Amino acid sequence: MTLIKSISGIRGTIGGRAGDGLTPFDIVKFTAAFGSWVVQKTGNKRIVLGRDARISGEMVNNLVIGTLQGLGIEVIDLGLSTTPTVEVAVPDENAGGGIILTASHNPKQWNALKLLNASGEFISDADGKEVLDLAESADFDFADVDKLGKVIKNDSYLQKHIDKVLALPLVDVEAIKKADFKVVIDCVNSTGGIFIPALLKALGVSKVVELYCTPDGHFPHNPEPLPENLTEISKEVQKQNADLGIVVDPDVDRLCFVNEDGSMFGEEYTLVAVADYVLKNTPGNTVSNLSSTRALRDVTERAGSEYNASAVGEVNVVNKMKATNAIIGGEGNGGIIYPESHYGRDALVGIALFLTHLAKFGKSISVLRASYPQYHISKNKITLTPEMDIDNLLKQVEEKYKNQPYSTIDGLKIEFDKTWVHLRRSNTEPIIRIYSEAENETIAENLANKIISDIKEILHL
Repeated sequence: MTLIKSISGIRGTIGGRAGDGLTPFDIVKFTAAFGSWVVQKTGNKRIVLGRDARISGEMVNNLVIGTLQGLGIEVIDLGLSTTPTVEVAVPDENAGGGIILTASHNPKQWNALKLLNASGEFISDADGKEVLDLAESADFDFADVDKLGKVIKNDSYLQKHIDKVLALPLVDVEAIKKADFKVVIDCVNSTGGIFIPALLKALGVSKVVELYCTPDGHFPHNPEPLPENLTEISKEVQKQNADLGIVVDPDVDRLCFVNEDGSMFGEEYTLVAVADYVLKNTPGNTVSNLSSTRALRDVTERAGSEYNASAVGEVNVVNKMKATNAIIGGEGNGGIIYPESHYGRDALVGIALFLTHLAKFGKSISVLRASYPQYHISKNKITLTPEMDIDNLLKQVEEKYKNQPYSTIDGLKIEFDKTWVHLRRSNTEPIIRIYSEAENETIAENLANKIISDIKEILHL
């Protein structure tokens, strides 16, 4: 059993002993801490709650609602929803915060409490630490019987979210309708199965082939939208003679596309393509994290704008976007953050912008993909013993490559012309993740192997 307490929330496998897994005890404890923190911080006794379709979702939802009521907090329960929908709802409902019950792309035995501030954005590192400290101290003051919180069921946000997407100036429903796309979707039997068909209908896409759109939490394959997990939709796109395939993860904040020939558009290139469209219409800066493809930088600079990199993690991307007035940003995992809508990864916004872009491009999705700089990312890791000083190790690698452009805002990233390597320590295990990117697979892997060799030399392995 696993329980991971981090500044962004609590995540774990369902069951086991308290403190070892995501048990009812742990759910109540961390919900009470977050609810208390929201009230202390904002004076606002209203929290928005939504969940993906995981099997454990109803059980976790009931515990969270009861705990918040016990604190005297009014709960706006959106029921089956998406991460970006809850983010949109928090400020709209004038709430003090939000909780999303989802373990994102993790398998079915996992669930999590993702925590949002009053702006509907993920809480900061400092805020997260305060919540964790409060949970450990268990300094909660529960309400008496006359002051228990109410629960308000609200199922209006499916339509409200879609309406907000349709209202974006760069979303052109007429162009999408005219393109007459045939689309295959895979929503991994979670809430995308409710939201994506409704969005496509609103966008005027009438030919939709649905795979796994029953929101019962029985994931038909590993829910992370990686190529090895998407063989079925790849075949279906070809079989149906479709224009493209659309894939989302269980909480609908990650998005990837399948080309008309069944090949992958590439999760890394979701943001590249959408940013390209936005930049063509709105000059401005872009942001992605240090581990994302260089193609976004190339596309941004080609448009005469400025690209900036942030540390890994959505909250870090958002902070960098705000600091640089970026008009679009996100992560290479298919996460689109479009501030014109809100500061959170949103697959609904991504789909609407991408389909507008593809419709106006007027050629196939594979031709669109070929129009972007071609890069390949190689992902490796090296396992160390727990007592090893990873920070010191990274310092020594930094010294070795001090004449190259490098960044230490998140581990160590070293650039070599158009190739790069990024070394990051894992937050949960004694490993260093080594991501490298180059214009072909061989060069990317050779670069990773060179750095691994340097590390082994430093460690005298």
